[in-house]
Amino acid sequence: MMNNVNQKRRIGGRLSVLAISLLLMQGTPAMGQSKPTTTSYSEFLTQVDAGDVREVNLYPNQNLARYKLKEDGEKAPEREVYLFNSNQSIYAQLTQRLLRKNVSVSTIPDEPGNPAVSVLLHLLLGFFLVSLLLMFFRKASNAPGGPGQILNFGKSRARFQMEAQTGITFDDVAGIEEAKEELQEVVTFLKQPEKFTAVGARIPKGALLIGPPGTGKTLLAKAIAGEAGVPFFSISGSEFVEMFVGVGASRVRDLFKKAKDSAPCLIFIDEIDAVGRQRGTGIGGGNDEREQTLNQLLTEMDGFEGNTGVIVIAATNRPDVLDSALLRPGRFDRQITVDLPALSGRLGILEVHARTKKLAPDISLEGIARRTPGFSGAALANLLNEAAILTARRRKEAITNLEIEDAIDRVTIGLTLTPLLENKKKQIIAYHEVGHAFLMTLLKNTDPLNKVTIIPRSGGIGGFAQPVFDEERIDNDPYSFSRAWMIDRIIVSLGGRAAEVEVFGESEVTIGASSDLKAVAGLAREMVTRAGMSSLGNIALDSDRDREVFLGGDWSGRSEYSEEMAVKIDHEVRKIVMHCYEEARRMVREHRVLIDRLVEVLLEKETVDGDEFRAIVRQFTQQPLKEPAYRASAGIATAYTTLPPDQA
Repeated sequence: MMNNVNQKRRIGGRLSVLAISLLLMQGTPAMGQSKPTTTSYSEFLTQVDAGDVREVNLYPNQNLARYKLKEDGEKAPEREVYLFNSNQSIYAQLTQRLLRKNVSVSTIPDEPGNPAVSVLLHLLLGFFLVSLLLMFFRKASNAPGGPGQILNFGKSRARFQMEAQTGITFDDVAGIEEAKEELQEVVTFLKQPEKFTAVGARIPKGALLIGPPGTGKTLLAKAIAGEAGVPFFSISGSEFVEMFVGVGASRVRDLFKKAKDSAPCLIFIDEIDAVGRQRGTGIGGGNDEREQTLNQLLTEMDGFEGNTGVIVIAATNRPDVLDSALLRPGRFDRQITVDLPALSGRLGILEVHARTKKLAPDISLEGIARRTPGFSGAALANLLNEAAILTARRRKEAITNLEIEDAIDRVTIGLTLTPLLENKKKQIIAYHEVGHAFLMTLLKNTDPLNKVTIIPRSGGIGGFAQPVFDEERIDNDPYSFSRAWMIDRIIVSLGGRAAEVEVFGESEVTIGASSDLKAVAGLAREMVTRAGMSSLGNIALDSDRDREVFLGGDWSGRSEYSEEMAVKIDHEVRKIVMHCYEEARRMVREHRVLIDRLVEVLLEKETVDGDEFRAIVRQFTQQPLKEPAYRASAGIATAYTTLPPDQA
C-alpha cells in the first residue's frame, strides 16, 4: 500500500517537472540560435536615414521590429528594436520612411507555436492542477475538523471507543455516592441483561445527570463506561447544531444508527441543554435547526422504532430550560441529581486529589473539608492545586496549613494585594470590617467568625469579615433559614455602615457598604414577598413569572399584585431594614470602647482570626447579649423558608 502511494507521488512529481520544462521551452530560443542584438530606437532611425538598413520585419502585436544591415551576412542574427507606439498611423509613417530608403518591409503577426506542444502543455498543466487539488483535499479530509469533512457534513461527530478505555471507574469518583448507586443498575444491565429481563424488568432508556457545574457529571459518565466495558459514544450537545437546517437531525440519525449496530452500548451527551431547550420559546419563535434536531432526538429515544440495548446518558446544569417532552418517562426515565458534596463527600474528594500532592504531616483533610462547605469537586481540586502552586512559589517542600488557608482565600475572595499605608482610608476600612465581625460575634443566631482582615484583594475588596458557614444552610436545608437567623444576618450586613456612622459621622460615610445594602434589600424583600415574614401575612407575592423570555417566560413584565400592594411591600421592606440598622448602631454605640480596642489590634496585625477576636470580646463582655427587643415589635411572623443559594 505504501509502495503504491510513493509510486504515484513519484509519477506526479515527474509530470510536474515535465510541465514546467515545456513552459520554459516554449519561451526559450531554439538550440543553435543566437540571441538578437537590441538597438535603441534613435540609433535605428539614424541607420535608416543613413541608408544602412537592408530589410525590416515588423511585429505589431509585440511592438517590436527586427532588421538587418546591408553589411550583415545572410547567417548573421537579426537586430531588435522596441517601438514606442503600436498606433497604425505611427506604423504607416515608419513604413513610408523605410520605403523612401528602399528598405524591404514585412509585417509579421505573432509567431504560431507548435500545436501539438501547446495541447500537450495544457493537458499536463490541467493534470498537475487536478492532482494538486486532490492531494490537498485528501490531506484536509484526514485532519480532524478539516475542510474535507464537508463531504461528511451530516455524519455524527461522536467519539467512539469499542472498548471504553476511559481509565476511570467508580473508585475514582467520590462525594456522589447516591448517584453512583443509581447508575450501578445501568452498569449491571449492560453486563448481565438477563438478570433484569428474567423478572420482566425494563432498564431505563435514558438517565439525565443534573447538578451544578463542577460536581462530576462528566466524570461519572466516564466511570460508567469504564465499569461497563461496552462500546461508548461521547458527544457534546452543541456538536449537533449547525447553521444549516437538517444537519443536526441527520447527525442524530447517524449516531443512533451506529449505536444500534454496536448494541448494547452507551451514548453520552454532554451539555444537552444546547440542543434540548424548550421549543417555540422567546420573541419571534425558536430556532428551526435546533428544534428539528430535538425532534429527531425525541423520535430516536422513544419513537415508532425502538432502540433496544442503547442507553443514553446526558448531563446538564440547566434542567429548567429543557423541553418537557425530553423529560417524560420513556425517554429520560431517571433524573439523577449530582449535588454539591456534603462533609463526607468533600473528604472523599480531597483524599482522591491528595494522592498526587505532597502534604505536610500536620495537614488534616477533614479540617479542610469542614472549612469548605459549598465547594464542588472541581473547586476542591482547584483548591489543592492552588495550594501546591503557592508551595512551589514559596520554595517549600510540602503543602502546609498556611498554603491551604491562602488558597481558600484566593479561590473564594481573590488575590492578595499590597497592604494599605497608615492613613484615614485604612482606619475607615478597619472600623467597617470590625463592625461586621463584632456583630457576627455577639449575635447568637449568626454564623461564627472565621477571621477578619484589612488586606485588600483583587476586585476592589478593601477587607472582609469571613464567617464559617453552617453545613446545613449551604445544603439549602429549609429548616436552617429561621426568622431569627435572617434578621441577625441583616444586622451583621449593616454593621459596617453603622460603625462608620457612629465613629466618623454621617458626612464621612463611604460607598464601601453598597454591596452590603444590595444584599440586605434582597434578603428583606425575600422575607416579605416569598417567605410571609411580615405583617402582610403568610402569602407569596412573587412567583416564577419573571423568568427570562427565551426560556418561555412572560415577557410582558406584569406583576401579580396591585400598585397599592407594591407600596405596602416597599414599606415592609424598609421597616425591616431600618429596625435592623438602628439595632446595629445601638450595639456599636454601646460597645464603642471594645470596638476601638478591636480596631487597634486589627490595624497592628492586619488579619485577626476568629479565636483571637472572640477572646478580646470575651474580656469586655462576660455574658451573651439578650435577644433584641425590636423583633417582637417589628410585626414579623415566625416562619421557615427556603432561600436561593445566592441570598443565603
